[in-house]
Amino acid sequence: MLNLRTCLLPAVLFFCCCNQHATTRNDEQKATQQKDTVYTYKKPAKNGIGKVYKGREIAQVMGFSGAGWLERDTRNQEENVQLAVKNLPVDKKSVVADIGAGTGFYTFRIAPKVSKVLAIELQDEALDYLKLRSKELKQNNVEVVKGMEKSPNLPNNSVDLALLVDVYHELEFPQEYLQALYKSLKPGGKIVMLEYRGEDPEVPIKELHKTTEKQITKELAANGFTFVEDKNGLPMQHFLIYQKK
Repeated sequence: MLNLRTCLLPAVLFFCCCNQHATTRNDEQKATQQKDTVYTYKKPAKNGIGKVYKGREIAQVMGFSGAGWLERDTRNQEENVQLAVKNLPVDKKSVVADIGAGTGFYTFRIAPKVSKVLAIELQDEALDYLKLRSKELKQNNVEVVKGMEKSPNLPNNSVDLALLVDVYHELEFPQEYLQALYKSLKPGGKIVMLEYRGEDPEVPIKELHKTTEKQITKELAANGFTFVEDKNGLPMQHFLIYQKK
């Protein structure tokens, strides 16, 4: 006669094993569903990566090999950089994060106006260049920080203003980055977005490297930021100001 315990044991083990696999499968499905609610994917358009956030395809990143274009002689005139720097909502006590600082074109123009500029970059070439340039210019209030794909890598409540000049459209993880940036800003802290105007077909920039005010506002509002104003006056770019709620 079979022992009931002996008969039940394999069945219990089989049920537990199946249940464990089902739980793992459910967890994986939930993670996929959560991911899919944030981003969708498509065949990449020209200059795009095929990843879409709230209806906008994310653009390919311009590598540091394009540094010459950032430092072109005509940039001041084409973008009216002097006016852009003048319009920044900062004072001598402000701590500013220049996100995607590149060659420091804005970093070193802002530094004399504020307490500190944190030049945030992902690329090692850019980081080395920023450190060298900071020493050459003797800008002691510029701190070079290696950022991450999903975060500027800054302490919570440490920054008065985050400046993103023609970089937001290239962020591979815009939602995660904005949420991390939100934590980095002090209460009432602001974001300034300088982005080439997507509404204007006359702006001679690749399509995915331009954005509209409506699109940027939709994305920032979804991550806790309130629209403050668009300071019109720049030749080709929006000057959009948002505030941490």
